[in-house]
Amino acid sequence: MRLPPALLAALLVIPLVPHAVSADPVAPPAPAVRDFGNGPERNEVAADVPERAEALAAQAEQPGTLSHDRGYPRRTRLPVPPENPADASIKLGLVPHHGIAPRLNDLQQRGDRVSAQVIGRSYGGRDLYLVTVTAPESAAGTREQERIRERIENDPAAAARDRKLVKRYKAPVFVNANIHGNEWEGTDAALRVIEELATSKDPKVADLLARTRLYFNITANPDGRVNGARQNGAGFDLNRDFVTASQPEVRAMRQIMIDAQPVTMIDLHGYVNGTLIEPTTPPHGANYEYDLFIQDTYANGLGMEAAVNGLGYTVEKDGVYPAQIPFRDSAEGWDDWPPIFTPQYAPFHGAVAAHTVEIPLRVNGSDYTQQPVEELRRRSAINTDVAAAAIRATYAFVRDRHDRLIADQIEVFRRGAAGEPSKTVPLGIVPGFGPEDVYNTTFPRAYVVTGRRSEAAAARLVDHLIANDVRVERARHAFRADGRTYPAGSYVVDMRQPKRGLANVMLEAGADISPRVDAMYDISGWSHGLLWGAGVDGVTSLRVQADPVKAAAPTGSVPRTPGALALKVTDAKDVLALNDLLAQGTAVTWADGAAVVPASARAAARAVSERYGVAFTPGGTASGVPLSQVRIAAAASADELFTLRELGFAVTPVSTAVLNAGYDWSGTDVLFVSSGLSYTALNPAARAALDAFLTAGGVITRGATGAAFNAAAGLLTATAVAGRGDANGVVRVLSTGGHVGGGSPDHSFVYSPRWFTGLGPEVTVEQSYAAEGPLVSGHWRPNADGTGGQDAARGQAAVVSGRDERGAAVVLFGTEPMFRNHPKGLFPQVAKALYWASSVTGAAVKG
Repeated sequence: MRLPPALLAALLVIPLVPHAVSADPVAPPAPAVRDFGNGPERNEVAADVPERAEALAAQAEQPGTLSHDRGYPRRTRLPVPPENPADASIKLGLVPHHGIAPRLNDLQQRGDRVSAQVIGRSYGGRDLYLVTVTAPESAAGTREQERIRERIENDPAAAARDRKLVKRYKAPVFVNANIHGNEWEGTDAALRVIEELATSKDPKVADLLARTRLYFNITANPDGRVNGARQNGAGFDLNRDFVTASQPEVRAMRQIMIDAQPVTMIDLHGYVNGTLIEPTTPPHGANYEYDLFIQDTYANGLGMEAAVNGLGYTVEKDGVYPAQIPFRDSAEGWDDWPPIFTPQYAPFHGAVAAHTVEIPLRVNGSDYTQQPVEELRRRSAINTDVAAAAIRATYAFVRDRHDRLIADQIEVFRRGAAGEPSKTVPLGIVPGFGPEDVYNTTFPRAYVVTGRRSEAAAARLVDHLIANDVRVERARHAFRADGRTYPAGSYVVDMRQPKRGLANVMLEAGADISPRVDAMYDISGWSHGLLWGAGVDGVTSLRVQADPVKAAAPTGSVPRTPGALALKVTDAKDVLALNDLLAQGTAVTWADGAAVVPASARAAARAVSERYGVAFTPGGTASGVPLSQVRIAAAASADELFTLRELGFAVTPVSTAVLNAGYDWSGTDVLFVSSGLSYTALNPAARAALDAFLTAGGVITRGATGAAFNAAAGLLTATAVAGRGDANGVVRVLSTGGHVGGGSPDHSFVYSPRWFTGLGPEVTVEQSYAAEGPLVSGHWRPNADGTGGQDAARGQAAVVSGRDERGAAVVLFGTEPMFRNHPKGLFPQVAKALYWASSVTGAAVKG
């Protein structure tokens, strides 16, 4: 589910007594007004991710692909995991994770329509299951289907002219279940529908499976399913990760969408009463072919609504409200603007109807712990019925609209390949579609990706684009575009390609949509082009000889000149390489944002250069402070903890409770505070131990919790000012040098932004919000009283550093440099803060 807290509160007013009868008609829930007091949702799981997370992550397999050389069925014997009586599904009367493989093994043997496979592993090492349901196919038939699929994507103009193509093609349908682990019932509904389709004697089912392939991701989040948690084993909300793909479960889902190329997909969630069925309210994603999308998605939404309401559940008898469609029934606050959600990402791979479906009766949270088992199972049974009805309605929709859906997918790819302008959707294209629903973008002729800031960053971005099925080429020779000369080897993303919408949604700067809506569901601004550390330019003309690339070229190098070597920390790969050297015990000095490695460690430098693709330069005679491996105690959110570990730092999660229980600070160089730690809530012994650490240790903070810690602990003289709680997006910044700001990108990311005023003489401004804007893309309005807007942030300090009177080296972030593991180009800011804080204070701690 992706529902704001206030909307949850308004929608979840249901009778808790089974079969209660109301004397008077019960009105449907009133539209909710979002409460901005607590700020927007993030991966706020502090100090709860196990320290063995690195080992678990190493077990997570890369996603498997769909074989196009084997026919169907494919009877794969799935390995059965050990029985786990603690699986949270059991209490609800649902199928535990260890019960899924046996069910699928049995279904594969009961007919010739069901094929199951393991497509990867979760962060916690659990199998991910994909089930394909279709009529039997020979190997030759499967190869023909793949040829048609490729033709639709790669030659859509010819595919559109082929009148026989749609008749021969099996329309792919994708059902995604249980992406939020404690929204369980989609899994059980999928298993029910698979069994129905596998065993049905109805000629209509046989006809359906002859003309479609149904793909079921049985549980997208088995870690969360077992643990009764929304997040996966890394503490990530998987339904926020699609344009970043930091988690193995999301990479597996991405591969399904690339390989299957579904015309329609539904994502099964909970819990909103009545059942919420997309399409959405505005703002609508500007990179979709929305005229096609809204017609198909609204039509399927109406069909699912009819199917859900047709089950006969009522408010009076069952506590179930009629279904609702946000596009029709709400003004704003449930949008399809960011491509971070499964149904908002799927259209870029050809889904012309894509939906979040929120089943009605809550069984998670406090209800899971407080409601009687009988009531929970009653609710889960109803929820399973509702989810199954949504699946059946969707496959019926695809059966009835088969030819049009395939034609619409072809048209999406044709427009991209032809380079047509963004199409303005006609008003009234579906009932209620008005001016507030119209959003467009301008596609450049191409994007040019260079390593002018970091070759490693450019390579990472290129590899990410390719992994998302975006086509990238590499220039054979130098070329000019828009009056600028680009060197040979520059990467070119020609926007005349079928999936140009996905390329653009990642690479464009985006838009400030603050004037157009007051309430947004989640993030409103993002930009791989501005935040991932590469040089990215949109150009209006393109004349270049270029070759397609399957992977970025190597970027590592070590100069031949003798002597010391320098590694400037400008990218996350540089951080990884440096931390690798430090972990080996290599003698390294730190000065002005660069590490210097002695000539005696040239072999180690060459090894990490090849491993991480980083470029060393001659070190000269530069001197600096000795640097050792940084040991971090982190009271941090899950995304920050994940990112710090991914960068190769040694991290121990802490919290108020951990410190109050007694914590040994002798193994810590820097304390990172952003979540879960209150200085004022520490007991006297814990506070005394922390104060002793602060005489020699470093501190990095972020956000409201970090600002409160700075004030309570008496660190830097700085007053933190909060922007509006839901403000977020890409901002222009001015870096002024110092220990952190030097060499930083010209853009940063904010989420519930902060800035610092009343700075003491010991404080250095590392980075400020630009006087122009500062918002480039996103949503940042002032509060009702006029405070907290982007105008108030102009020119204000966004990141500051200094030494407090006890000697602690401190950095305060008002920005979000590690948000959901996304803004890759900002990670070096955090690393440089950690290296500086450790190098100037860590010797005393380690001694």
